[in-house]
Amino acid sequence: MSLYTVNNVNQVTIGGLSATQLARQYGTPLQVFDVTMIRNQIQAFQKEFEDRGMRGIVSYASKAFSCKAIYQVVKQEHAHSDVVSGGEIATALAAGFPSTSLSFHGNNKSLAELNFAVQKGVGTIILDNFHELELLDQVLNENNTQIDVLLRVTPGVSAHTHSYIQTGQTDSKFGFDIDSGQALKAMRLSQNNPRIHLRGIHAHIGSQIFEVTGFKLEVKKLVNLLTNWSQKYQFTADILNIGGGFGIKYTHADDPLAPELLLGEILDELQVQYSKLGQPIPTIWIEPGRSIVGPAGFSLYTIGSRKDVPGLSPYVAVDGGMGDNIRPALYQADYEAVLAENPNQPPIETVRLAGKFCESGDILINHLPDDDVINIETSMSSGIHYIQSQDLKSINVNNYMGTTKVYFDQAHLEDSATANINCQLGNITLYLPHDWNIVTDINSVMSGIDERGIRNSGTGPTLYIKGKLYLSGVTLHYV
Repeated sequence: MSLYTVNNVNQVTIGGLSATQLARQYGTPLQVFDVTMIRNQIQAFQKEFEDRGMRGIVSYASKAFSCKAIYQVVKQEHAHSDVVSGGEIATALAAGFPSTSLSFHGNNKSLAELNFAVQKGVGTIILDNFHELELLDQVLNENNTQIDVLLRVTPGVSAHTHSYIQTGQTDSKFGFDIDSGQALKAMRLSQNNPRIHLRGIHAHIGSQIFEVTGFKLEVKKLVNLLTNWSQKYQFTADILNIGGGFGIKYTHADDPLAPELLLGEILDELQVQYSKLGQPIPTIWIEPGRSIVGPAGFSLYTIGSRKDVPGLSPYVAVDGGMGDNIRPALYQADYEAVLAENPNQPPIETVRLAGKFCESGDILINHLPDDDVINIETSMSSGIHYIQSQDLKSINVNNYMGTTKVYFDQAHLEDSATANINCQLGNITLYLPHDWNIVTDINSVMSGIDERGIRNSGTGPTLYIKGKLYLSGVTLHYV
């Protein structure tokens, strides 16, 4: 599976739209999501339940990406959503999402948040600890109401993933521990509270998981726990929430099983376990987040400064960074990046893709192969760019209501280079060395602009454009 698609003019596309054009229209940094991919993944999860005749709910883990538009898409696909804060509850409700299809997660829900959730009719509260159990009891008494509850338990299963995103092991800040008896105590307290409708249990063993082994161990432990509670305490769960954590492809080195196929193997294991017991399977909930929006999401940046230090990999800076993606700085998550124009160009050097935030750790990608295409963006400002000592094949110059000057300082051309120039109500000047030439049918493509022409600046030929045009395929080469 490729990490991106391209159109017939070799531009990266997102949902059929040119990434370059999106960046020009909306500016960067820009987060773009392919809604069709999101819908397809939700439907693929739902189909796994339907194919087995199992009752199942797909509950989108909106901490992966929360905004009104995504809640509206999830609602249209007849899925639920889990939320982890009062702010996410408010956002979902503002989007018209049904409160009864929300479940409220989190390891430190405040009294105010629980009160807000109860008053707004949130369908399910997923309790994480005894403190929350006490707070919820207080809120329910003050509002004279009842609510459905799941208990989050920690099954003592460690997923094969980064330690920062493991959540199912015994030593975890999340949930009621099974082995120490915390889960049993929480079940008994909930079972004896007339305002709490205990519907079942929830567990989540981690994120970005590629292997099914941990999920199968989780399922066995949860089924055994519910069987024990049924036999000893007459508690029958009608919901078993197995969480999410299905891994996705971030780099070409990643080779995950398709998330829906991973779910299929988990559901098969559930059928085996309940078949042995001769018991009906409760409604199975899953909570995918990353696997729904991750492959559909793209970050668009504009390249700015570059720093070269002898003997070290260069830094190439973009106009975003850890403020819009904390994962690389937090736990060294790997990503890949390409140029929006000509993304399949062969690389000629390795650089570090740096963010613009005042932290040395703001490095989005530590080892990024760089190719021989230069992209220059100027928007409602002035930019002066010097191109030095680079094997250059293509340069893309984009200007919106600004002034762009590009100086080529004896840059080496093996044969020739191509310039693609997009000038929108601004002016662009390319200054070339004396031994270069410019070839284009410039007069035939520049109708309707203010000024244009190829002239000699004294040091070499100059291409000058002012106005509005898109000029593709200008050839720069040695005389």
